[in-house]
Amino acid sequence: MLRRLTLTAVTSFAVLSAAAPAATAATGHLPLPLPLPVPALQGDDARTTELTVTVLDSGDRAADGVYELKCSPVGGSHPVAQHACDRLAELGEPADDGKDPFRPVPTGAMCTQQFGGSATARVTGTWHGQRVDAAFDRTDGCEIARWNNLRPVLPNVR
Repeated sequence: MLRRLTLTAVTSFAVLSAAAPAATAATGHLPLPLPLPVPALQGDDARTTELTVTVLDSGDRAADGVYELKCSPVGGSHPVAQHACDRLAELGEPADDGKDPFRPVPTGAMCTQQFGGSATARVTGTWHGQRVDAAFDRTDGCEIARWNNLRPVLPNVR
């Protein structure tokens, strides 16, 4: 985000600098400085969260299906959209200390060998403006923990 702000400020400064000679020639003095627009702070695409959540074989017919989830403002067809958006807000942003809940389990991770059921999910779209395309299942302890970390974006499956 800092990089984007810097580029915006540099670009805006360059535009103002280019306009200054014309203003000076017309009036004999420099124009008053205007506030620079800062799009990243105005809720533009950098904060967009729009996800499609597809759940299969959860064991609960009401939980299986395809749901749209939009945050800021909350909307979509997700059955508990407000709670899901609240959870995503609690998790922070993609750059926050590796807390990306959509990141796969690291290769070579030590995971308990337990089976949490046949439920699968796929989440696609954007989270805080970052592209998401993540698959979830419950095939071992790491995958179960990863799924549970995203409840209620993903349904509660037992």
